[in-house]
Amino acid sequence: MTTSSERARERRELRAARRGDRDGSGPTLDERAPARFPGATAKFGLLGEVLMTGLLVTLVAVPVVTLPVALAAGIRHLRRFVRAEGSHLSAFWSDVRRGLAGGALLGLGGVVLTGLFALDIDLAASGALPGGPVIAVVGWAGLVALAIAVLTAAGAWTPETGWRGAIGAVPSLVRRDVPGALYLAATVAFVVIVTWALVPLVIPALGCAALAVVAVPERPRRHAG
Repeated sequence: MTTSSERARERRELRAARRGDRDGSGPTLDERAPARFPGATAKFGLLGEVLMTGLLVTLVAVPVVTLPVALAAGIRHLRRFVRAEGSHLSAFWSDVRRGLAGGALLGLGGVVLTGLFALDIDLAASGALPGGPVIAVVGWAGLVALAIAVLTAAGAWTPETGWRGAIGAVPSLVRRDVPGALYLAATVAFVVIVTWALVPLVIPALGCAALAVVAVPERPRRHAG
């Protein structure tokens, strides 16, 4: 005879199975394979996590030179969330601490290069230099390449490999997925445009940028051969 405690346990197990069936984390009711990214199946949960990640990235990136480490920590946070690996905020702040020194150096170099490219573009627009249109194209191309490199390096960073390994991996990652690099360039353009339109939108925009770095390499692709 089934006792009341056994019936209560069965109801709890059934509710847990239904939750696993809905969000894809498994086990599922009809023995389907668990979802590849179970955290991404909860649409509103993912939206909230993206917004919170954008807020965290913005806070850490206030000094500007800390933008690379802020992005790296945010990307790793969202990657853990979509994989349902446990995305505690303590792990985010731990990533910030471990990547801060090298990330700040990378950010400082990025600020200097951004200033040089912006100066080229400004001089080209002023007509003070011969070949102004060519110089402007070089300046804009440099800014785009720099933005792609920073996002790619942030996505490749881990505490184990460090920033040296992440930066060294950028050329091969871009060569292997040129369309993905173009998607990242479009992401940067999106962040710039929405921030220019309304500055507070930088918070969700940076969250979306972190999500793009997580999602772009995982998109379905047609492989030659």
